[in-house]
Amino acid sequence: MPDHSLDVVGIGNAIVDVLVQADDRYLAEHGLTKGTMALVDEQQASRLYQAVGQGVETSGGSAANTLAGIAQLGGRAGFIGRVRDDQLGAIFTHDIRAAGARFDTPAASSGPATARCLILVTPDAQRTMCTYLGASVGLDPQDLNLEMVAQAKVLYLEGYLWDSEAAKRAFIAAAEVARANGGEVALTLSDAFCVERHRESFLELVDGHVDILFANEMEITALYGTSCFDEALEQVRGCCRIAALTRSEQGSVILHGTTSHTIAAMQLGTLVDTTGAGDLYAAGFLHAYTQGQPLEYCGRLGSLCAGQVVTQMGPRPQVNLRELAATHLP
Repeated sequence: MPDHSLDVVGIGNAIVDVLVQADDRYLAEHGLTKGTMALVDEQQASRLYQAVGQGVETSGGSAANTLAGIAQLGGRAGFIGRVRDDQLGAIFTHDIRAAGARFDTPAASSGPATARCLILVTPDAQRTMCTYLGASVGLDPQDLNLEMVAQAKVLYLEGYLWDSEAAKRAFIAAAEVARANGGEVALTLSDAFCVERHRESFLELVDGHVDILFANEMEITALYGTSCFDEALEQVRGCCRIAALTRSEQGSVILHGTTSHTIAAMQLGTLVDTTGAGDLYAAGFLHAYTQGQPLEYCGRLGSLCAGQVVTQMGPRPQVNLRELAATHLP
């Protein structure tokens, strides 16, 4: 029997988020589409940052946010991602370890700076992201701690990795090790534009290579080239063992074989910032899943964690998630 001493190990871009309040005029002036993520170079990132007000720096990255949430819930979590030996790299390393997740990837001593994401939060709480991937895209198979991967019940991978050939190779190598050691593979599609860039290879991945798929409504409809959520839902059914599809205020739908579970959204306060909502939904879901909970409960815990994080600025919960779950999901 494999020694699954870790619940979830995630591989993703190690990014420090810079959260800034902005308005629609700023987005229009800089040609940005609200609610999406655009890749920028270091010069563009600097120019965009200088044109807005003061920001708040906080460790982020999609998979890293999920693993931090799992650790806060009491799960045994590990993260693999590349930073540079610079100030932002030190911030990222400190924050994810402080959250309780294991992070052993050595910092790069040369090359691009640690990745950062400028998150522009408009008054309607929507977030528009401009991401400089920096050191994170240098992740390659040599950076993998395959011993840690082998110890995971679930290997969690973010779709953004598909933008880098080296990271893609690391992704595939880790998935093979996880499967060989009795683990499952989970994938988050990350972003609708990311899906459109890699649609064919994502379709191949989902159809038989992924056990658990996470996607929001825009991502799943982009994957299947349709504007109809119900049509996309029927197309993904059966392609992977479990699909957890989120729909913002409409909650989520969990597919497992021929069964479906519709989970209501949880409103825990005023909507402030949607950054990290999908990441924390995955955190709650995967924590419950690796503890052997029924799928409906997995969805409810995911909905609770997502409902909390949107009431604050930033993607890392500022409350005790274990206490929150004990109060709302006895």
